[in-house]
Amino acid sequence: MFKLSKSSLRNLDSVHPELVDVVKLAIQITKVDFGIPSTGGYRTAEAQHKLFLDGKSKADGYTNKSYHQTGNAVDVFAYVDCKASWQPEHLSQVACAMLEAAIRLDVNLRWGGHFKSFIDMPHFERIG
Repeated sequence: MFKLSKSSLRNLDSVHPELVDVVKLAIQITKVDFGIPSTGGYRTAEAQHKLFLDGKSKADGYTNKSYHQTGNAVDVFAYVDCKASWQPEHLSQVACAMLEAAIRLDVNLRWGGHFKSFIDMPHFERIG
């Protein structure tokens, strides 16, 4: 069984408690270790805008806001062979654990891997 690092837990500060519960259950049931990057939890408008300017987000933080700005989204990375991975085969396994945890906890969760207009496999949003 895996465990979230101190930095991953810190990166969940100001994230909605239901979503934090999903992440904490998912780390217990996942087959692939994962973590929360420094920009993977709550974001201010300024932080969101910087990611937009860097080409790392479609939301500019002002006109087009991100679920991260309300604490209703998290991004993850897989942790494989002692290093971060954003490979689809690893993120898909993390997604299975996240979606299973959401079902168990009755949290409405949307995965960016299921988006129709673009794919954002590290991204999860709490809906409702």
